[in-house]
Amino acid sequence: MIYLTSDLHFGHKWAIGSHDRPFASVEEMNETLLRNYNSIVRDEDIVYILGDLCRHLRLELANEIISKMKGKKYLLLGNNDKGYDPKLFVEIRDFKRFTYHGVRFVLMHYPLLDWPEKEKGSIHLHGHIHAGVDYNLKNLKNGIRRFDVGVDANNYFPVSLDAIIDFFGVKVRDDEYL
Repeated sequence: MIYLTSDLHFGHKWAIGSHDRPFASVEEMNETLLRNYNSIVRDEDIVYILGDLCRHLRLELANEIISKMKGKKYLLLGNNDKGYDPKLFVEIRDFKRFTYHGVRFVLMHYPLLDWPEKEKGSIHLHGHIHAGVDYNLKNLKNGIRRFDVGVDANNYFPVSLDAIIDFFGVKVRDDEYL
């Protein structure tokens, strides 16, 4: 299975108050987000983390938390990502494109107004804006194939690529993942 997430902000007290996260402390937020993540991601799953994993954490503690996250992790850098142990990830980059079951995806931490093959139906996945669940619904209603994979928009859980395809009602093919 392929999952996506973004903007976990492990260690970042500001994320609780500024985004109305339902946690009493940073410790509670860290524990809940890690538990939610590991409750659905398995070791063999692929996970694209679209940035802003940690903030205001000693690098050793950030790497320790990341090492507890299941799956084969790919990091697309956000504005708060610096210095993580690269061995914790399959790949670290700023931007990624791939095709899954005939559907083209464009991944980046930041939301784009225009992205490669937008006119041909590609789906742009991003984080950064800490949108609520209504953001993705509004995009769907307006025919915009842009989806916020951040925890704030997805009840503090990763979201599967299959769920995003279903959300947009996209017809898939049996093509391999590229």
